[in-house]
Amino acid sequence: MGKASRRQRADRASRPAAPKPAPFERRPFAGLPNETDWVAMREIIPAATAVVTVKPAHVPEGAPAEATVATVLPLAWPGLHRTDGTVLIGTQSGSSSGDASRDLAAQLLAALAAEQGHPVTATPPVTADSPRLQDVLADDTSFEVTVHEGFDFWVEDQDLEGDAKASLERANETVVPTVAMTSLPSAYWVRIGDRAHIRVVLPDDEDAATDALARLHAAGEDGLGEDTRLLGAFRACGLLVPVWDLDPEREPSDYEDELAAWGTRYAAALAGDAALTPDERRARSGLLSRQVTLR
Repeated sequence: MGKASRRQRADRASRPAAPKPAPFERRPFAGLPNETDWVAMREIIPAATAVVTVKPAHVPEGAPAEATVATVLPLAWPGLHRTDGTVLIGTQSGSSSGDASRDLAAQLLAALAAEQGHPVTATPPVTADSPRLQDVLADDTSFEVTVHEGFDFWVEDQDLEGDAKASLERANETVVPTVAMTSLPSAYWVRIGDRAHIRVVLPDDEDAATDALARLHAAGEDGLGEDTRLLGAFRACGLLVPVWDLDPEREPSDYEDELAAWGTRYAAALAGDAALTPDERRARSGLLSRQVTLR
């Protein structure tokens, strides 16, 4: 009995240690260019793309140094290496280790390594040793988001067949109209049914942003003009995203000036260091009670 126990202990000691799971990252895209748009691409924009540059050390021979980051790919594929050599990854593929940066880096590396003309349908589980986007992307990479009316960017003069074609048709039927606003970064107008909203991904510390919104609400300065209302804010990838209800009859461009003015008021409220007043504390409690967390 004792000898068997010693053998078992020796066997266990000789086995390689199990990989450590990837640690949770509250702000997985911190340190990347345009962190707020990475969050928007993963959480709130239905159809969009952005091009990134990969460090040479992570580019297999014959693979491109650039890749297209997309919101969604056909059949929710994690990645795709097209027949023309173009590489794409989908930010909303659904896999989550607790660190979206590691998940997307795994998708990117798998797509770069895939044969041309083949999708990436699954990626190995990431671990604490898996690289992050911050390790894989070039230091000078850009991240400029282009919003699309549908998902035709999946094909770009290439033909889809069977399930992939049906997936494109279904996706185009369900995409909600979205417009990138120009007066603030990472601000997007969207029409859902007969209602219209603006959502802005704020780059600031979540607690400080909540305080600033509370100050504005208590002062009656949190709206975007007549017939608008701040519905609340949700949390996404460690950042705060306020949402306004709008007049559905007005165009997105009608709100540019009001959104710019709100941005000025928000910056002033964010810079304030005085303790919250009783009214502001009540406003903060109201915001928190309506807050939800995505992913």
